[in-house]
Amino acid sequence: MTTLEVPQHAAPTAPPSALDAAYSRITWRIIPFIFALWVLAWIDRVNVGFVKLTMLDELGWSEAVYGLGAGIFFLGYFFFEVPSNLLLQKIGARKTIMRITIGWGIVCVATMFVKTPAMFYFLRFLMGVFEAGFYPGIILYLTYWYPSERRAKAFGIFMSASAIAGVLGGPLAGSIMNNLHGLNGWSGWQWVFLIEGVPSVIAGFVTWFYLTDRPEQAKWLTAEQRRLVHEDLARDGKALGHREESLIASLKDGRMWLLILIFFCIIAANSSLTFFGPSVVKEVGFTNPATVGWIMAFSYLCGAAGMIYNGLHSDRHQESRLHCAFAAALGAVGLALTALFMKQSPMLALAAQTLAIVGTMSAIPVFWQLPGRFLAGAAAAGGVALINSIANLAGFGAPSMLGAIKASTGLLSPGLYIVAAVEICAAILIIAFVPRFVKKAVAA
Repeated sequence: MTTLEVPQHAAPTAPPSALDAAYSRITWRIIPFIFALWVLAWIDRVNVGFVKLTMLDELGWSEAVYGLGAGIFFLGYFFFEVPSNLLLQKIGARKTIMRITIGWGIVCVATMFVKTPAMFYFLRFLMGVFEAGFYPGIILYLTYWYPSERRAKAFGIFMSASAIAGVLGGPLAGSIMNNLHGLNGWSGWQWVFLIEGVPSVIAGFVTWFYLTDRPEQAKWLTAEQRRLVHEDLARDGKALGHREESLIASLKDGRMWLLILIFFCIIAANSSLTFFGPSVVKEVGFTNPATVGWIMAFSYLCGAAGMIYNGLHSDRHQESRLHCAFAAALGAVGLALTALFMKQSPMLALAAQTLAIVGTMSAIPVFWQLPGRFLAGAAAAGGVALINSIANLAGFGAPSMLGAIKASTGLLSPGLYIVAAVEICAAILIIAFVPRFVKKAVAA
């Protein structure tokens, strides 16, 4: 196994208590807000997984139509993520995140009026176009506020919003579909898109007034705290040593493409669980939309706990490689067991799917520690977006593949076995090819 020697972080010059207080204020100011935005984004992205329980029958669509529509979202991601992140670096997070949030909210509302597969595909693609840049943009944004040794925790808390969205989104969608069906002549699934899209539009306008682009602009920090954070971030940048700042040059680095391949394997599993998790619950015997929502809520609550714990544990031990590999392997095992138990034991199948959600989601926050080891500046802005955009093509391919297999065989289990095999490749690639980081001392 090869190793990569990186500088050990020089000790902060400020008293730890003063720095902790500054970062605590940053955390309480920024993290809850971007957490809430990601909850809204995730709910608006994946609510199709719940509305399909009645939408397909009403519109006369097949599972293959749904799978393609669910996945085509990621094509919008692919084409627009890198430009969006480079724009964020140029004009700031406040303007970029406002544009993104308002855009996806409007598209979510518009989806209530779909009548044809072509219109569904177009709006799902447009949803990806607008949301492109939010997730990698926030990853980049957090590097402006936290040194590397504090980021995995921040990433974990922020990214656990997707799990919390699963906790809230399932029961919310199920309740709306059950209780509002027929009101104003609209189906329950139409009400889901309306009620879940409007808050995002409102949140976009709030972003303009609330978000702060950089620590030096944060009037809600004291002058001393702004100075301490600036010095601490400068210390961290120096301690990390030389990192590539040219996006073009970074494309020639094999490490970039290795990380893309690893994240592709993780996203294949994550998107499969996102868009077909409710279908698994339905297939093992739970058909009421509200019941499906509550079952998925429990699974995603466990996923949120796993993401936060893995991020905390990674920061505490200053290790991200094995934390990511083990979590991905756990997710793969969970997927395989879900497929195995679907026709044998509903309870074991649901427990296995929960395990798959916990493992897969827990791998994601610590994964994002890896690019920062060798990318900075424009390379970090574009590189993070490039990794996410290309890897998220798995979010197009995996749901489409699952939908096609379900349509042709009537079963989800063959597709789940394939996705499990893909995810285990992520763990193997990390162990075999991602260097182990060995720190060396750097003078303060």
